[in-house]
Amino acid sequence: MRVLIIGSLSGDLGQAARIAMLRGAKLDQADTLDSAMQRLRSDAKIDLVLCDLVHDVGAVVRALAAERIAVPVVACGTGDDPDAAVQAIRDGAREFLPLPPDPDLIAAILEAASGETHALVVRDPIMAATVHRAEQVAKSEASVLIRGESGTGKEILAHHIHRKSRRAGGPFVALNCAAIPENLLESELFGHEKGAFSGAIARRAGKFEAAHRGTLLLDEISEMDIRLQAKLLRAVQEREIDRIGGSAPVKIDVRILATTNRDMEVEIQRGTFREDLYFRLNVVSLRIPSLRERPGDIAALGDYFARKYADVNGLPYRTLSSAALLRLTSHGWRGNVRELENTIHRAVLLAEGPEIGLDAIELGPQGGSSLGPAKPQANGDGSAASGIASLVGRRMEEVERDLILETLGHTLGNRTHAATILGISIRALRNKLRDYAAQGSAVPRPSGMAA
Repeated sequence: MRVLIIGSLSGDLGQAARIAMLRGAKLDQADTLDSAMQRLRSDAKIDLVLCDLVHDVGAVVRALAAERIAVPVVACGTGDDPDAAVQAIRDGAREFLPLPPDPDLIAAILEAASGETHALVVRDPIMAATVHRAEQVAKSEASVLIRGESGTGKEILAHHIHRKSRRAGGPFVALNCAAIPENLLESELFGHEKGAFSGAIARRAGKFEAAHRGTLLLDEISEMDIRLQAKLLRAVQEREIDRIGGSAPVKIDVRILATTNRDMEVEIQRGTFREDLYFRLNVVSLRIPSLRERPGDIAALGDYFARKYADVNGLPYRTLSSAALLRLTSHGWRGNVRELENTIHRAVLLAEGPEIGLDAIELGPQGGSSLGPAKPQANGDGSAASGIASLVGRRMEEVERDLILETLGHTLGNRTHAATILGISIRALRNKLRDYAAQGSAVPRPSGMAA
């Protein structure tokens, strides 16, 4: 991923930049807001902005919003002034990164921004068949629609297709259609000309132009507004786009990959997705099986994550015990690979002894189990406690708040993962968390830090 840093690279911010580079990020730097905006207008490949608190973070957020540039902003500064950190969040910063930087927190922020959390690890024959089919079509120019539940690894498979394609030397550009507000999505895709709307003070290239001679991934394509789908259809058919406010079409050479966790045939029947666009995108259809359908991958993924998070946290690598593996393979994994990743991350931190034992495996009550529904726990008087009955008498707002905060804790503070599990947009989640923080609730930050 590409990160733009606004501020001096001397001192703690420079250290944060070096850590980000070690984590695989490519860096750009700007000393002022004006130079930062020039960089953002010219390159739609920037995925994240890190802004030093010595600059006006609110002004950065407002400038991005005015020019319809949907790039998340993370404020950076020392913990000496907690009021400034809180104000930065209120001004629209996605997160606050305290300096001196913590490598684990930087890793979590980069991971959340990129959406890519793990490599392609395959052992189960069912998943291996899906990957084989993907590699068969990778070298073609055909559009591919990747289907699957949230957390199964659709974007990871899209990256794999790009790496195996003839376009591997070109850019891979991803756009999450569910995470960007409707009024910004068109500009993100197609770019705009100077004066196209209030705030458009210069021309800006969109994701299509950024992906020229490469691959464009439209993540969660089913969330795109149907009015914008017509313009996307023309781009796919004619291989040219119209910038907002433009007077002439712009030729593009882009291969389209798209993902969805919805039943597209049902969305077409509902009138929320165009049938002609569906057929253009669905030249090749790939379905990623849920983790429940590919139990042979659980042990391999568990070992991969155990190694990864032992390294990230500076801990010795430990294997999973046979009892722990049995527990993992009997779980329902409603959150799929993403839920497994978070479970192993916690287990790495909690485990004691030479291996990761059963005591370190904490599974959420919402996960379900392939062995059947859990039996209700008995109260002291022998009666079974009902989960629904325990909610009676509570206000809806309180139940929603507790669900959101518990899910955020389950994902170790990862906003993107939590929003996916909850089925809401990242923007809606941020707004709710901002309200909860203002009300005095403890909002988890990445890696379990409390806000």
